[in-house]
Amino acid sequence: MKKLIGLLAAAMLIPALASCGGSQQADTTGADTAADTTAAESDWAQVQEKGVLTIGVTNYPPMNYLDDNGNWTGFDTEFAQAVAEELGIDVTFTEISWDAKETELASRNIDALWNGMCITPEREEAWEITTPYMYNTQAMVMKADREAEIMADVAGKNVVSEAGSTGEEKVTGKMDDANDPTVEVIAADYFKDANYTGVSNMATALMDVQNGIADIAVVDSVIAEGMINGDGSSLTDLVINTDNKFGDQWFGAAFRKGSDICPMVNEAMKKLVDNGKLMELAQKYGLTESVQKAMDHNAAQ
Repeated sequence: MKKLIGLLAAAMLIPALASCGGSQQADTTGADTAADTTAAESDWAQVQEKGVLTIGVTNYPPMNYLDDNGNWTGFDTEFAQAVAEELGIDVTFTEISWDAKETELASRNIDALWNGMCITPEREEAWEITTPYMYNTQAMVMKADREAEIMADVAGKNVVSEAGSTGEEKVTGKMDDANDPTVEVIAADYFKDANYTGVSNMATALMDVQNGIADIAVVDSVIAEGMINGDGSSLTDLVINTDNKFGDQWFGAAFRKGSDICPMVNEAMKKLVDNGKLMELAQKYGLTESVQKAMDHNAAQ
């Protein structure tokens, strides 16, 4: 993740990072369109005809982000490239608005979403989604020298999260955590006496804590690890706390409903697990624990 934190300012200019946005669930209109479109022909045949698999992404380090030369890099970027190599095709990445992801996929402007996307029941119903490949949860980020104080009592503390994200929906109670067996602490109850503000993206949330504007940022643990613990990070004053166990989430790549590409990608993913390539990428981006949790989860199913 060379110079990853140097991309933080650029990421703050993006309207919204991909994240596990709770309110960014699959649009039913787009899902219906996708189902109608894919019923008629093979997605794989179309990809072979045009010679490239087009993947929709947003600037979401460490999953997908632009390097110093303006080229897409990151864990998901390299993972998708490795899968494409296994399938014998080329891959290209196109930046999309995350809010428009359903339309982009249904209209065939892209063939896949591969951008740190959380698997949800709504998305599984609307799309074909791969086997989970990474674990994620909502983390509390705060100044390291205030961790004991903040964890003892969050009443009156200023909390920020990306507007429309899973973090926001958990903190505000828009997400029904009571029905999630992996949730040990319901965030809405935990933060009920705190002061919540939604911000434009997770990079802004972290910077608000760094700069003393907020006391706590509730963000994806994956992005917190990438930006705080990544090489060259300047966010050295911050600490990541996941003690509250706000619930398990899993990342997957999405394709149109009925797409024949998804099972092929699953097979290629399995090969990359078996030959160790996936764990090599995980180590490169500091995501070994998150990927191993997903592998263990899959093996237990």
